[in-house]
Amino acid sequence: MSSSTTTSVLLNMGVQMPLLGLGTYKLVGPEVVYQAVDASLAAGYRAFDSAAVYQNEADLGRALKELLPKHGLTREDVFITSKLGPKDQGKRAMEGALHSLSQLDLGYIDLYLIHWPGTQGVPVSDQCNPGNRAQSWATLEELHAQGKLKAIGVSNYTPAHMRELMQSCKVPPAVLQVEFHPRLCQTELRSVCEEYGVCFQSFSSLGKGALVTDPVVMEVAKNCERTPAQVLLRWAVQQGVPVIPKSSNPDRIKDNARLFDFTLSDTDMDRLSALDCDHKYCWDSSGVV
Repeated sequence: MSSSTTTSVLLNMGVQMPLLGLGTYKLVGPEVVYQAVDASLAAGYRAFDSAAVYQNEADLGRALKELLPKHGLTREDVFITSKLGPKDQGKRAMEGALHSLSQLDLGYIDLYLIHWPGTQGVPVSDQCNPGNRAQSWATLEELHAQGKLKAIGVSNYTPAHMRELMQSCKVPPAVLQVEFHPRLCQTELRSVCEEYGVCFQSFSSLGKGALVTDPVVMEVAKNCERTPAQVLLRWAVQQGVPVIPKSSNPDRIKDNARLFDFTLSDTDMDRLSALDCDHKYCWDSSGVV
């Protein structure tokens, strides 16, 4: 998967997922979403990552319905991800998932994830968390069997959460989406995903922007005449890890898509990976039982 031209990954459910998608966290309001989707489609993005908690599913669905014909595309040409909100974990999972489907209003969702291993309003140490997760997963399996969710997966799960799910599920997850960048290489989680045939996907590839000013990243970028963001995203996709950089800026959206016309040397890949210090910039789910 080191080829600079490989642009998608085959999931265990037989679905192709693009290695590059637009993250839509904090993209709020119809006009902001519309402009970002328009710029993304023009730049070659074919995947969009949303979630119930982002409160933009309806705006994303509407924007795609308007813009796909403009770009000569159909619903089948794009890959839409959304996620079950922590407030709907457990017995409200069916209601939550159906709400995502109706908000997006695109017929089906390509990939639907359990967003968080815990439940909103329930302490992380509460023993009802595993049961709620299992109930949510059974709901996703049911909607997957009906064809409403083409692939299903999880986000922010730890190795323990993943092993627990693999022991109880009928349908294994297609994807695990977690924070991943050179300062958080997630060696154990990647190994668990490889063992179970689960696609490991990255969010927060730039470490909430902190890594673009890292001296090593900046030096690698200068040497290959690329932006630090392009280097960080390329570091992931060159390992076969899909990325979902988020931006509302059309120029940055375009820049972030230029990942498949260059390759990082083994030395540069190793230098970047050597920055690993297990540093999380986002939320930490390791305390959720």
